[in-house]
Amino acid sequence: MKKVVLSGIKPTGIAHIGNYFGALKPAVEMANNNEYECYYFIADYHALNYIKNSKELQENTKALVCTLLAIGMDAKNIVLYKQSDVPEVTELNWILSNVTPKGLLNRAHAYKAKVEEATVNGQDPDALVNMGLYNYPVLMAADILMVNSNFVPVGQDQKQHVEMARDIAGYFNKTYGANFVVPKEIISKDLGTIAGTDGRKMSKSYNNTIPLFAPEDKLKKLIMSIKTDSSLPTEPKPLDSAVMNLFKLFATAKEYETEKAKYENGLSWAEAKTDLFNMMNNYLSPMREKYNYYMENYAEAEKILARGAKKVQAVARETLQRTRIAVGID
Repeated sequence: MKKVVLSGIKPTGIAHIGNYFGALKPAVEMANNNEYECYYFIADYHALNYIKNSKELQENTKALVCTLLAIGMDAKNIVLYKQSDVPEVTELNWILSNVTPKGLLNRAHAYKAKVEEATVNGQDPDALVNMGLYNYPVLMAADILMVNSNFVPVGQDQKQHVEMARDIAGYFNKTYGANFVVPKEIISKDLGTIAGTDGRKMSKSYNNTIPLFAPEDKLKKLIMSIKTDSSLPTEPKPLDSAVMNLFKLFATAKEYETEKAKYENGLSWAEAKTDLFNMMNNYLSPMREKYNYYMENYAEAEKILARGAKKVQAVARETLQRTRIAVGID
């Protein structure tokens, strides 16, 4: 039997180049591996902790759905769905809450960060904490355990989420007998820091991102704005520059070696940025066209989501029925 892989993406903003290479591209590559059955969901319940505007959440959700379809998550071996289309997950969240120790949730990184922030500001330690934030790990455990996940791909900074889901599954299985598959994390490959236009790590908080599907003219403008040194056009250029690091992400090994030779022999930053733009635009154009198509024909995207929801609901109902029987309420 294929191993089950689950991953959720929060609709908290427009995807950028860092998101694509850090999480989205690896997810598609994993889905193309016939060893896995992949469930990918839009974590709109989780996003309620970050977005307090309904229109913004709806727009972000639409953009994320179209992004995922554009990069290849419409393949037949992928179940793509919205978290909110699976009501069973919220019931499982409550059942799991009753075997989850408060001490476990007290150790969650996001909770501790909010407590520290409030304390530094002289506020009550829990002044910035709502129950959605506090119970976030339990809902995430419900997402993972609902579809009998074997593996959950995460970055090193998100490893704790899977560890807590594993702990919660263990608490339940110890109390009621073997019921849940105990998941394991797959740590995403460390690509190092993907630099933004200002040289710092690409991040929405720094306002230095390059949107994944920026129009061609905007993409070129952003690339030309990347900060560089003041070296002369005839001087060699550093291979660890933001421009070259981005080029390397999109290039084949042969294309990289060709560009590397140009850097070593000396070229202007304008030429280097033009090379980067051409490389990125050629790579992204087909996906950009697909993204724009789904944005303009969103009803087609909704049909794909509906098919995904139907598939995952069948699994979710079975898991919840089994769990209800285990605890004695069915």
